Amino acid sequence: MDKYTQIGTKSVWAGEKDYLVHGATQVPVVFSVAYGYDDIDEWYDVAVGKKKGHIYGRNTNPTVQAFEDKIKILEGAEDSTSFSTGMAAISNSLATFLRPGDRIVSIKDTYGGTNKIFSEFLPQLNINVTLCETGDHVSIEKEVGKGCKILYLETPTNPTVKITDIKRMVDAAKKVGALVFVDNTFATPINQTPLSFGADLVIHSATKFLGGHADALGGVACGRTELIEQIYHYREINGATLDPMAAYLLLRGAKTLHLRVRTQCANAMRVAEFLQTVDAVDEVFYPGLETHKHHDIAKQQMKQFGGMLSFSLKGGMDAVRSFLPKLQLANRAANLGAVETTVGPARTTSHVECNPEERQALGIPEGLIRYSAGIEEIDDLLDDLKQAFEVLD
Repeated sequence: MDKYTQIGTKSVWAGEKDYLVHGATQVPVVFSVAYGYDDIDEWYDVAVGKKKGHIYGRNTNPTVQAFEDKIKILEGAEDSTSFSTGMAAISNSLATFLRPGDRIVSIKDTYGGTNKIFSEFLPQLNINVTLCETGDHVSIEKEVGKGCKILYLETPTNPTVKITDIKRMVDAAKKVGALVFVDNTFATPINQTPLSFGADLVIHSATKFLGGHADALGGVACGRTELIEQIYHYREINGATLDPMAAYLLLRGAKTLHLRVRTQCANAMRVAEFLQTVDAVDEVFYPGLETHKHHDIAKQQMKQFGGMLSFSLKGGMDAVRSFLPKLQLANRAANLGAVETTVGPARTTSHVECNPEERQALGIPEGLIRYSAGIEEIDDLLDDLKQAFEVLD
């Protein structure tokens, strides 16, 4: 694939050739739990990593490996490993490197599940966690400068799509020898490649845009081989393995990643612009808008601005209760990144784990709606929004 530089071509072809069998043009789903060897010495060499191959499904699987290879190539990484869910990718990656007494610096506006790891689980393990105001780069630099093992970023954030300057934060982290992890779920490798800015690890909830069809759970981490090997070892022992059928569905979905994301980005931009004209809307959150606080940073590190946006209604949760059921071209569900438009309030989607006070402290209005633009025709999406807003007139 080296000679094919366009990411759309890579989305279709990358990582699959080595796994095609019997003249098939599609990677097969391999359900076998174990892999047999007549040669005992060869079996041993595969088992200890001296030779390529598979021995047991909790460790590796051909279908899973094809998916890992594709995402690795799209992210421009040396290596990758996959997980049963996006949260497994995050928690396993953190657990691989953090030890009691270590310190991690992050931002307040991470996904609710990630925030729970920082606020609840890591402190129980005597790991020091410092959460900075998202977008306050000076404060983040100051905290990183005090020393830390990991700087963990999510950009754009879920659900208020705030932006952090990856390159600037990487520079700060490298001064103290810290690893930089970036959750790239919202941007996808179509729009942003954190490794190219010096990040050490890129993490995805593959359930979202990578798969794109809301029918398979999965996660993936990409980075240098020396880091991925350690994360893989932790994952293979602790067992958060990606199922081969899910890997096949994610692999198939990734083939159209570039087409889906480009349409979703265009739709999200038009929707965000429209929402700015609606009286019932209090605020629109989308990095593609010039009114976004870090629009200039987003322009520097993103090719397009993503398929995710959010907006808050002036009437709070009462307005949300009236408005959301009126949408006809949107699934009201706790998911995002699918071909269908998906909507929901933060209290039942990204931050269901948090109570109202915790969401307020994170700057998430109770009237906030997360809007994941699908690939529908934009005129239909806008018409659907217009008719739904009539209930708030």
